[in-house]
Amino acid sequence: MRIVIAGGHGRIALRLERLLAARGHQPVGIIRKPEQAEDLRGAGAEPAVLDLESASPGQVADVLRGADAAVFAAGAGPGSGVDRKETVDRAAAVLFAEAAEREGVRRFLVVSSMGADAEHPGDEVFDAYLRAKGAADDAVRARAGLDWTILRPGMLTDDAGTGLIRLEASTGRGPIPRDDVAATLAELIETPATAGLTLELVAGSTPVSVAVKAVAGN
Repeated sequence: MRIVIAGGHGRIALRLERLLAARGHQPVGIIRKPEQAEDLRGAGAEPAVLDLESASPGQVADVLRGADAAVFAAGAGPGSGVDRKETVDRAAAVLFAEAAEREGVRRFLVVSSMGADAEHPGDEVFDAYLRAKGAADDAVRARAGLDWTILRPGMLTDDAGTGLIRLEASTGRGPIPRDDVAATLAELIETPATAGLTLELVAGSTPVSVAVKAVAGN
């Protein structure tokens, strides 16, 4: 499968690209900076230079043309202010979803956040982040042309992955290595029966493939 990943140089995305390439897929990573291209090639991914904050719908659609699946893994990142939570975490996600639907890329995954809620209260930057992610999730779920799955990891860590997770509609809070988030995404992409699910993810005791099959009803 040709799989286009927004936020292609992110710490989850680079891990995901390596996994997808190893599985025989063709990952394409959208990046803002041309100098990041070599890192993507090293991960087995094709780089596509495009700034989702300023790109037109047509430009995003061009990158998605011919894809079998799309993953929104972009984020404004630590240290960014409220404005970029809006332009990246919400608006870019909505733009990417619109373009995917326009190009008939039905399989669509979102890396969201535990606690994401468009109505989340509070005045801190993290509160704005949770509102932006929640609004983006709502916009994706409203698109009838997408077979979407929304993944909401707990606290991300750079610990080595264990391959053991807890994946449910509601898990409660907890940590999760980025390795295991990427592994879960790779499995979800290949499991279309998980479409229509919003799932929370934390470290657990169930192998990734078994956990994904369980939520898919297999």
